[in-house]
Amino acid sequence: MRAILILAAMLLSAAPAMAQHSHGSKGPNGGLMEDVAGVHAELMTSGNTITFNIVDEANKPVATDGFTGSVLVVSGSERETITLAPAGSSALKAEAKKQIAAGTSVTLMLKTKAGKSGQAKFTN
Repeated sequence: MRAILILAAMLLSAAPAMAQHSHGSKGPNGGLMEDVAGVHAELMTSGNTITFNIVDEANKPVATDGFTGSVLVVSGSERETITLAPAGSSALKAEAKKQIAAGTSVTLMLKTKAGKSGQAKFTN
């Protein structure tokens, strides 16, 4: 009986974790999504443009007014740090010097309006 209670407690405590998306999962627009600073950031790239769509746990857009951030783009031995700028009401955008190729590492450093900060690493 004790083993059944322990198993039940373990399953109940794991339920909230299972409800969250896994790291590297796809976001609402098909981009890679990671948790950062209490929100979810979805990476979208096109040419040399990097866009992060910011959403909550339910994939609803989060207003990015007051957010600040930057990205570190690493491709081979080349590194570039770029400041993000607001792009619409729930996105942040940056323009790299070169096209974002497959396999490029993109590290997001983000600070929310509430002061939470964090970073997340993506591989394009």
